[in-house]
Amino acid sequence: MMQKADKDTKINATFLLRLKAFLIDYLLIFIYLVFLVILSLFLSPSLQHIFQKSLIVAQFASFLIVTLPITIYFIICDSVLGGQSFGKRKVGIKTVDEKGNSITVLRAIFRNVIKFLPWEMSHYLVYRLVDIGDGEMPFRYYLIGGLIYTSIFTYILTAIFTKKKQSLYDIVAKTQVVKVS
Repeated sequence: MMQKADKDTKINATFLLRLKAFLIDYLLIFIYLVFLVILSLFLSPSLQHIFQKSLIVAQFASFLIVTLPITIYFIICDSVLGGQSFGKRKVGIKTVDEKGNSITVLRAIFRNVIKFLPWEMSHYLVYRLVDIGDGEMPFRYYLIGGLIYTSIFTYILTAIFTKKKQSLYDIVAKTQVVKVS
């Protein structure tokens, strides 16, 4: 059933619209990651030494090179600075605050840190799993993996089943994703 909108009411974006926008944005992310691979393999192979040092150095370098730029992209795009990410613009949706206004940079930072926390936790876990190799996996890694999947499923289920189609990070950040005309 479609919600009827008046001039003060916004229609919340469905999970499928949000997913479509994210997949479009993920094409940009994929292009960026391919660029990083080409850079590290062919243009500047010395960068690979960073990842062969300690686990903490490798994790931090990965955060600076991959996670931080992608998170900044979404912070800028979701906030008053950008208005919409490329994917959201293509599907006609936008992140807004509870009053329907573009979100502040601080709110966009808060929202996206929560949004990408499972992604960064998975990077943390992958680095540790590679480090232990064929060794026995500590129980805490199972817990971290469970927390990652629980977070992801919670984000998806809340975006599907809440009244305003808000993901958990939207609820916490007091934002919503709406259709724009």
